[in-house]
Amino acid sequence: MKLPAAVLLFALSLSAQRKPGSPLDHLPKSMQVLTHFGERADFSPDNNRIAFMAKSFGDAFVIDLRTRIIRCLTCGVPGAAFLRIMHLSDGNYILIGAERFSDIRTSRRRDNELWFLSKEPNAKPVKLGQKMSEGAAISKTRLKMSWSETPAQFPELPAGYSRIVVADLAFVNGALTITNKKTVFESKDPSCVAESQDFYDDDRKLTFTCYRPKGLGGVMGLDLNTGKVIDFSQSAAIYNEVEGIFPDGQYTLVESSKQVETLGGQHGSREIDIWKLKLDGMGKDFVRVTHFNDYQGWKASNPVISTDGRYMAFQIARAADEAGVGYGLILMTLPR
Repeated sequence: MKLPAAVLLFALSLSAQRKPGSPLDHLPKSMQVLTHFGERADFSPDNNRIAFMAKSFGDAFVIDLRTRIIRCLTCGVPGAAFLRIMHLSDGNYILIGAERFSDIRTSRRRDNELWFLSKEPNAKPVKLGQKMSEGAAISKTRLKMSWSETPAQFPELPAGYSRIVVADLAFVNGALTITNKKTVFESKDPSCVAESQDFYDDDRKLTFTCYRPKGLGGVMGLDLNTGKVIDFSQSAAIYNEVEGIFPDGQYTLVESSKQVETLGGQHGSREIDIWKLKLDGMGKDFVRVTHFNDYQGWKASNPVISTDGRYMAFQIARAADEAGVGYGLILMTLPR
């Protein structure tokens, strides 16, 4: 018997509803809870440790993956207001954050800057004198990094403008300095607000997110030699934010709202899960990796890949929270 269209639509809406409960109660065997607090994981170059933030505008920690011992890296800094910690290729750290917390909007945008933190015990963060926007890309093999700049940090820039900068890092008289700064990409209007993510192809190319109006985004690639830009995600009506890249440079992880098309909800950074995207420029090879957003009010975010490609770390997150907020880290063993 053929069912009326209204009945079919109702049945479809029921099947698309998110589940009650927590995804942590239904983790696959490939996933394990690594920490019960924290956000924004980053693998060490030797993959033996993961650095992470306790919370937004807080302290940085590191966990030893063999012993599971957690150590605070910045607890000796009064009023620490950092947002991110990332490893340099030599095992030292780059911190991103404000000198002091004033309010969420100002500290995250206008006052965001780069800091160096030595891997030596009891080291103190040192300002590098460079303001920047959101996150950064750091080479896995060289002292090289990239970041974005907007009018929030540099008021002399035109409204809606953003640019990507690439620079080398060097130790001069024992101090880390930024050298050879070069603007490699410019967007002159808010149709694409750029944020650097990862180097690949032996640091000759760079992935970045193009944030678009109405809370959407695209996964982009930039050839640093030719300046050619490729839209890898090819889906202007969906939120796709590029995250950790696989060592071969053929695939990357993406925070995507693609599952909204079947689960319901609104495209944007709230209802997201982690997907794997092939960097062939076709935008077709999208494979879902996590299913946290199948559960009402949950999402998975900020994934990174170990340099040997064996593991993924990501954070437990709530759909209602701002981007980057996390409530613990998950370690996933990837299929070989």
